[in-house]
Amino acid sequence: MDSLRLRARQLRNAATDAERCLWQHLRLKQLSGCKFRRQVPVAGYIADFLCPELGVIVELDGSQHSEQVSYDGQRTEVLELAGYRVMRYWNDDVLLRTAEVLEDILKKLEEIQGQSTAKTKI
Repeated sequence: MDSLRLRARQLRNAATDAERCLWQHLRLKQLSGCKFRRQVPVAGYIADFLCPELGVIVELDGSQHSEQVSYDGQRTEVLELAGYRVMRYWNDDVLLRTAEVLEDILKKLEEIQGQSTAKTKI
């Protein structure tokens, strides 16, 4: 097993409180019928949550991310160049304002699903 997959497995086994909280709402196609996977290797990085069907990545940021803004920006750019849409949320928002975060994710998923449907009809 390559090192990125091994690291992803380790991260799945050591999920943060925010990751566990959000996963309870994303798993089993609970949000707009979209299947999410967690801690998935993508384009040389490990995405917190990935919906492969829509090409959506949801990233959760803790306090350490305020000190690595440049790295996060580069990472988002690489993921977007690989064709993914990246959504970022603070851990505190996931834990304290879960409903609002889920509503925002749902809104964006439905927008993307609508765009996919419109492209199919053309």
